Amino acid sequence: MTPAPRLTVSGLRGGSGKTLLALGLVRALAQDGLRLKPFKKGPDYIDAAWLGLAAGYPATNLDLFFLPPQALRALFLHAFALPGKDDKPADFALIEGNRGLFDGRDLEGSCSTAALARTLQSPILLSLDCAKMTRTAAALVQGMLSFEPDLPIAGVVLNNIGSERHGTLVRRAIEQYCPVPVLGALPRLMGDPLPERRMGLVLRQRTETQRADAETRLDALADAIRAHLDLRRIRRLAQAAPPLAGEKMHWKTPPEPAGVRPRIGYVRDAALWFYYEENLEALRRAGAELIRLSLLDGEAWPRLDGLYLGGGFPEEFHAELAVSPKLALLKECAEQGMPIYAECGGFLLLTASLECQGARYPMAGVFPVRASFHERPQGLGYVEAVAVLPNPFHPQHTAIKGHEFHYTRCEILPGSLAEHVLQLGSGDGMGQAGDGLLYKSTFASYMHIFAPAVPHWAERFVAAAAGFAARDTLCIPD
Repeated sequence: MTPAPRLTVSGLRGGSGKTLLALGLVRALAQDGLRLKPFKKGPDYIDAAWLGLAAGYPATNLDLFFLPPQALRALFLHAFALPGKDDKPADFALIEGNRGLFDGRDLEGSCSTAALARTLQSPILLSLDCAKMTRTAAALVQGMLSFEPDLPIAGVVLNNIGSERHGTLVRRAIEQYCPVPVLGALPRLMGDPLPERRMGLVLRQRTETQRADAETRLDALADAIRAHLDLRRIRRLAQAAPPLAGEKMHWKTPPEPAGVRPRIGYVRDAALWFYYEENLEALRRAGAELIRLSLLDGEAWPRLDGLYLGGGFPEEFHAELAVSPKLALLKECAEQGMPIYAECGGFLLLTASLECQGARYPMAGVFPVRASFHERPQGLGYVEAVAVLPNPFHPQHTAIKGHEFHYTRCEILPGSLAEHVLQLGSGDGMGQAGDGLLYKSTFASYMHIFAPAVPHWAERFVAAAAGFAARDTLCIPD
């Protein structure tokens, strides 16, 4: 049993202010000197990036769709014990939920924030949007308490309070009718506390000025939290969480390849930055040396044995990317048979062209595909797939779980013989219940994977990179 003070922040719905509450709490407690480990429920890169910036430690994603309860507890304890990879455990874990507390995949609420909190035996701090209501707020809280009576809802924070009188009326109503404390009342925040866009909160850090702006916004949220919430009582809620039992995290770690560790590059810049830290850790544990790269600067790439292209917002940099010499380099690496794994935004780079705002921009041309950007989502949610064609990364006939959120559609060019590697049981993918394309040793799909849920992926990726290294092919000059 491991002591792990923890608290889950949730709300009645998406957009109820829980993300601002979670970020402000993380920042304020980190400023107090706590080693605060942030977690984000669900597949999510954007809120997780903000949480990591607020805490000073990277966030870990937790989701019951990807991992069963025992494995999820093991991941939580692993991340809590090594929040910054310096062998010192965290003091406090804060878990930000998603959507409403009870919203899941079905009527039973599977994969919901409530199910996650129950799995982790975590107290819940409820964020309640109180705009244009007073006594009704108590009815809402009472309904939340009675819907699943065994759930540890331990406190409420009032959000979007219009005036001191409004906050007092709501607080008195909840305290009169509900057996749960009100731990603060946040006033309506004027302006735009954090930049928002189509896929939620976006972290833009292309320049030091932008990073400084993000830090300033987080500090302002922390100031609001200090002024209006009872941080001491909130810390006591987390410390009251029972010790958590869980097994040690089991990583699939094959013997290291003989000789030099294969070098796998991953592009992390303003265009591509959607990577789960667990995916990178899995590659390292499988024997890879990871090299961080950029598509947007002028620096030459070192020699590589494999390449990982994550997701992001390449459509925001279409003009820069279209003239980048590194697109030709991607094409050459694919032609030479280097193992390349591309997810969503990384896939777009490998298409023949990307259409944005009525103009078409050439991409690397590895796949005979035209992609076009749309204002509304073209794929969003969990994905279940089976690998139906041989490929270097996923054994044929293996079931794979992942997720997607993309605003592009793709069209395979007429006359092409390209076939989908993945058959989808759920999800949109590339259409026609298929996803994933393969050219030589380059695989690309709309699906993002979470390595702990796909234990074969890192081992096979590293083995393919080691095999490419053994060929001694100079795809990228020394």
